[in-house]
Amino acid sequence: MKKLQFGMVGGGNGAFIGNVHRRGATEDNMARLVAGCFTRNMDKNLVTAEAWDVDDLSRVYGNYKEMAEKESQREDCIDFVTIVTPTDSHYKIAKCFLEHGINVVCDKPISMTLEEGEELKKIVDEKKLEFGVTYTYASYAAIRQAREMIDHGEIGEIINIIAEYPQDWVIVSTVAENSDQAMWRLDPKRAGKTACCSDIGTHLEALISKMTGKKLERVLARFTHYKGSPLDHDIQILLDYEGGIPGMMWASQLASGSDCGVKIRIYGDKGSIEWRHTSPMELIYSPLNQPPRIITANRAYNYKACTELCRLPAGHPEGFYEAFGNIYKSYCSHLLAKYNGEKPVTLRHPTIEDGLAGMRFVDACVKSNEQGNIWIDV
Repeated sequence: MKKLQFGMVGGGNGAFIGNVHRRGATEDNMARLVAGCFTRNMDKNLVTAEAWDVDDLSRVYGNYKEMAEKESQREDCIDFVTIVTPTDSHYKIAKCFLEHGINVVCDKPISMTLEEGEELKKIVDEKKLEFGVTYTYASYAAIRQAREMIDHGEIGEIINIIAEYPQDWVIVSTVAENSDQAMWRLDPKRAGKTACCSDIGTHLEALISKMTGKKLERVLARFTHYKGSPLDHDIQILLDYEGGIPGMMWASQLASGSDCGVKIRIYGDKGSIEWRHTSPMELIYSPLNQPPRIITANRAYNYKACTELCRLPAGHPEGFYEAFGNIYKSYCSHLLAKYNGEKPVTLRHPTIEDGLAGMRFVDACVKSNEQGNIWIDV
């Protein structure tokens, strides 16, 4: 099988998420890292390249524009680029590579504004390129199992959706004054119009979408600003999905004692499904008027859509890195199918459409909060 070549912009200087992307992209031996502009400091750039086994150091570039230009001229041009930089640079970097005919995988949010996101989609459509977005929590094997169960009617008609994502890193970092990440995420010029809503609220929006397949129609949002911050760090949102399905979302970066407490509960008229990030391989399935059951992702009784995302035998937990691997496994499989003139595989990954859905969600929430917490169509 052909192994894809990819490059990365950002992710150097010891950044946590850069190595997560690298591991995810190479998890299933479908791609190898051959180029990059990992940081603007060339000495550190080369150190990162050597640490990550980039063989040809002439493919380590001083800036993303040079990288896009020179890679696009090579016969062995990279098949895609991964963008792992602060939010304010996503649009311009993605646009540059797309205009040079290079496929993209980008951290969310894909841009600072909805208009920028729509422009990226226009280029993707015109050039027939692949654009992946790394919504991690929506990409666990257990979430695919939940989606199949919902699609097969195992909890009946959905009647309520509850999702939450409490963290405490902003309040901890600002008190400790020791986080560069906290500093740029607190700056509207770099983070955009929102902090919590864009950063982790969009994760919940994507998680609900992938788990249920339901379309969000309108929101009513309330933002809390910590100590006069210009950006939000706690959000409470009422959700209204197609068919009149109600939902609630709470996300916070001020929840002391919470690390990464993603939890989602889908209630139907025949039962419910619950998933917690702290137990990512498990679903709690509660058929109506029956004892709750624990469903483990990598067991043979699951749907194939779930088990094809598992890499270890039953009883061995898989987690965050594997979820990133699932995104890249699907992305690379679709790209290889396109190269071979074949139909795309059944694997799914978040695309530019999901990225735009996240931008529309954020825009609607901002408007709702600014206009006195009223319902706004998405």
